[in-house]
Amino acid sequence: MTSKVTAVGKTVDEAITQGLAQLGVTRDRVEVNVLEHPSKGFLGLFGSRKAKVELTLIRSNRVLEEAVEPSPQTEKTVRRERQDRPGDEQVPRRERPNPAAPGPVHANTPGQADPDAPRRSRPNPAAPAPMGTAGEGDSADGVTVLSESKPEDRYGEAAAFIRDVAQSMGLEVEVDIRKNRDGGLLDISGPELGMLIGRRGQTLDALQLLASVVANKDSDRFVRLTLDAENFRRRRAKTLEELADRLAERVVRSRKEVVLEPMPPQERKVIHARLQNHPEVETGSRGEEPNRRVVITLK
Repeated sequence: MTSKVTAVGKTVDEAITQGLAQLGVTRDRVEVNVLEHPSKGFLGLFGSRKAKVELTLIRSNRVLEEAVEPSPQTEKTVRRERQDRPGDEQVPRRERPNPAAPGPVHANTPGQADPDAPRRSRPNPAAPAPMGTAGEGDSADGVTVLSESKPEDRYGEAAAFIRDVAQSMGLEVEVDIRKNRDGGLLDISGPELGMLIGRRGQTLDALQLLASVVANKDSDRFVRLTLDAENFRRRRAKTLEELADRLAERVVRSRKEVVLEPMPPQERKVIHARLQNHPEVETGSRGEEPNRRVVITLK
């Protein structure tokens, strides 16, 4: 049976629970050594770490031996009583069985175990059951992998991160979480949201990138989210569609290609979608992120 394990969790209590599940014992059977305390890091994103504990199983054999071993005072009393009774000197003293002491084990007795054989641990009904769901397991060093979070919980963590950032900027905002075809939509509402949107949505795009990192930092299964404020994404999409129509007409008149300024992927997607069925022009992309541009050319 393993006598020492290391476990991790979002809190110290959760890490201890994970360790107890590995050992299959209750809390009073282990000694706990906290190796690392949990930390959210900067804005809950950079430098965050989980709690890490080391659990050592407490051996109870020594306590049992001390309970059944006769004290020196008791041995003196028995010896004195034996000397006071004549004729008992040659009679060997028979020890009375102690109900608390384990009975003798005979190597050749059927159905009894060898005392030198390793003890088989019994399942403890009071101990938490070992984790066995998908996405969990034990590594070689005894560290338990935590269960996969639900997408709703991860969107909630991203929303909490956005509120923290807004509060650090002196803004009080609300974040409404909704589902859309691309994943999750986090809609920000509140006064003076221009600071969170920025010029042409650049601040909002950066905040969306950081919120996506928060939502996916502890998971192998990627979730996609979109950040919006005061319907900026819809208004920006309409502006880009009008821009695409004007530039397509310019290409047709001048017979020359037009290269747009660098755009994030979701804005380039709007341009491509707007002109994909145009009879005279076609679109493509040129360059590498973050300087990738849309190019409009004649067919």
